[in-house]
Amino acid sequence: MDIPRIFNIMESAHRIHNPFTPEKFATLGEALRLDSGTSVLDLGSGSGEMLCTWARDYKIVGTGVDMSRLFSKQAKLRAEELGVADRIRFIHDDAAGYVTDEKVGIAACVGATWIGGGVAGTIELLSKSLIADGIILVGEPYWRQLPPTEDVAKGCFANSISDYLTLPKLLTSFGDLGYDVVEMVLANQDGWDRYEAAKWLTMRQWLEANPNDDLSEVVREKLSSEPERYTSYTREYMGWGVFALMAR
Repeated sequence: MDIPRIFNIMESAHRIHNPFTPEKFATLGEALRLDSGTSVLDLGSGSGEMLCTWARDYKIVGTGVDMSRLFSKQAKLRAEELGVADRIRFIHDDAAGYVTDEKVGIAACVGATWIGGGVAGTIELLSKSLIADGIILVGEPYWRQLPPTEDVAKGCFANSISDYLTLPKLLTSFGDLGYDVVEMVLANQDGWDRYEAAKWLTMRQWLEANPNDDLSEVVREKLSSEPERYTSYTREYMGWGVFALMAR
């Protein structure tokens, strides 16, 4: 069980697999007023940076679940590096359908809402692991400005313009699902650059080390096309944020 290999290659040097920076995760932890001992579930936890740094800085405890073998291994190493392996555990598993045995104070899916078939399904899944007055965290893209054509939307790796909402409509949609938005922290363009542009050096170094690999042509095509695609489309049209929700 694993994610497609191309993503493991492109993001193998990433600690954060979305447009957030370490400073943004610190801001989010502070905004949530995390107490020592708060239990956190993170579905699609990637390389574990959110859980590990929150365990170090705010003394939370938690569990991360991710399908990538590489990212799960990196998460465990990061927990050991930061001295929090006794507070945080990482499970290599499919996060879709994962529910904890014991309810948690915060249930998060920060950038992987496909595990629930979209935002609504992911919120429903997270709610099954949450205490009555707990907080759900959802990381989700939105349109900074609506693409003028469907082709521009596809340049942002959306299937269509309707795949995402503008920020006001996204916030309204949480209310329609029966949740109050109680906090949000939004990525900025520097965060987007660090997420996307960092892939380019990783791909170049991978190509030099693996010239005869079966995926070398795919990686070469991506390295050649991604800088222009990203700066033409994603960087101009897409936003991303983490939204804290509480059931009404």
